Amino acid sequence: MPLPDHVQPLPATASPPKPRPVPALWLALLATPLAASANSPVLILDDMASAFGVRTATATWLVTVFAWAVAVGTPLMAGLLRRRGLRATLRLSAALIVAGTAVVAAAPWLPLAMTGRAAQALGGAGLVTAAMSLAGTVPRMGVITAGFGALGAIGPLLGSALANTASWRVSLAVGTLALLALPAIVRRADPAPPPQSTPFDGRGAALLVLLATSLVLVPRFPLPALAASLTAGALLALHIRAHPTGFVPLTLLRTRTFVLSTLLACTFATSYFTLLFTVPRMLHDHTDWTTATIGAGQLAALLTGSALSMTLALVANRLGHPRVLAVLLTTGALAPFAALLTPWPALLLPVATLAVFTTSAGQATLAVLAVQSAPTPQRPTAIGLFNLGYQLGGAFGPAIAALLVLDA
Repeated sequence: MPLPDHVQPLPATASPPKPRPVPALWLALLATPLAASANSPVLILDDMASAFGVRTATATWLVTVFAWAVAVGTPLMAGLLRRRGLRATLRLSAALIVAGTAVVAAAPWLPLAMTGRAAQALGGAGLVTAAMSLAGTVPRMGVITAGFGALGAIGPLLGSALANTASWRVSLAVGTLALLALPAIVRRADPAPPPQSTPFDGRGAALLVLLATSLVLVPRFPLPALAASLTAGALLALHIRAHPTGFVPLTLLRTRTFVLSTLLACTFATSYFTLLFTVPRMLHDHTDWTTATIGAGQLAALLTGSALSMTLALVANRLGHPRVLAVLLTTGALAPFAALLTPWPALLLPVATLAVFTTSAGQATLAVLAVQSAPTPQRPTAIGLFNLGYQLGGAFGPAIAALLVLDA
């Protein structure tokens, strides 16, 4: 029935404008300081060991615990992002980074410093998860992962420079640079939490953390850690079977693209982080180069690899995923074999270039493949579990390096 002339229809409620996309460079600033913080101890392990009165191999626990906390923190922060939204994730992450940095700055004992590093890593994991959830495409993800490679490359030399001019403790505070990106991210991104219809799966989260922790300890304590890993894995499998929509969704584990992408990212990361720590020690043992020369050479090698990874990410869509994966598998296999077989120490620097190229380009390409293969409501979870696989490689690498060369 038509309305009387004096009655006007109510205007349609305008839908709120969609939030503007966050520029990729802001996302890179939010995520990549974690890489510099993770790698800053590479050239100053001896200084940290002397400060705490321990062996150099023991001081690598500061690296291992950082990688462990990033690994277990990433799926936890992804769960927080999925349930509480961007604002809660950013706030908690910033608080953890600030608190952890304060603890590291004052810690007189190695275990306390490890606690501070764990807090820094948990906060950094939240920022990385937020950044990757806002990326969306291979080129934008490539900016983030190439930034990871670049900041990871700068990290060892930056850590050494800060240790020489101020203190090694200052070198472990570079992750706070990520906080500079928070105002821009909050202004441009939608901070509202997504609606949730299922309760939080605390048991599934605890079992996943237990499994990740056990896996991280396998290189250091093979038999007990392997037994704990098998037990935790079996319990988690039973839990997933009983709760297929819980913290680790069964549909993701049945998605072949997601599983293969995550396993490949873990493999690339393990190789890269192992070489990141072994190459400087091998150059130190087999050449007369100074620490500064080794750091500068590694910086140039890693920056070159990062630039090449960004180039590959930009042309990945034109090349197609099969060709990109073929390139990554080739370079990923070539790097460790070249490190083992080369008779010329100077060729270890191109090995580092191959390693960072493979892991950075692989993370960008594989992350998008893994996330896009997941159902839309589960994509934050997919980001968290994919990064868990990558960060497990970051934990395995330093531990393997300690077994190979740092104990020698």
